[in-house]
Amino acid sequence: MRSTVYGIESLAGISLDAGTRLTLTDGPLQLGWKHSGMTSDFIAEVMSLPYSRSRKDYVLAHHDIGYLSNELIENAIKFRQAGEILVEASIFDELFFIRVKNLIDGAASMRFEQLLDHIQSKNAEELLLEQIEINAMSAGSGSGLGLLTLLSDYSAKMAWAFDEDDDQHIILTTTAAVAMPPSSNL
Repeated sequence: MRSTVYGIESLAGISLDAGTRLTLTDGPLQLGWKHSGMTSDFIAEVMSLPYSRSRKDYVLAHHDIGYLSNELIENAIKFRQAGEILVEASIFDELFFIRVKNLIDGAASMRFEQLLDHIQSKNAEELLLEQIEINAMSAGSGSGLGLLTLLSDYSAKMAWAFDEDDDQHIILTTTAAVAMPPSSNL
């Protein structure tokens, strides 16, 4: 099995077994685009509960968890091949971690790996501004902002592992982490 990792390599292999943990698997549910927001809201609601003693911390945690979760789940739905999507979320060491695993085809893998090479070669804030300008000049849908926003505005730490299995499928595992407010409930 060939494996390629982009981003923070140590993040790709981190265990999410510590702390508060939630695992969702899309099997017979056939998770679709319209379910992404509902699923990410559920994850945000469950994972932000430890911050409920402070309204400010709860709102911040809920927003950040929801936005990060939604972006990763939407991308998994948008670019996946037939098969399940595995979503794992955990909070420990004052960080929210999310891992999304799904199958993609070779063409999507190549395009995404090229995008990641480009992203790693430049500053995320600059790339975000460039993409906003490109989208403003284009009649297109304005895609390409979610990942850059996570890196730029949310200071997300991210890793992407591309694993080619024996059946020539590519398993994409995206792992991300964002800082959470301190909580006495964890």
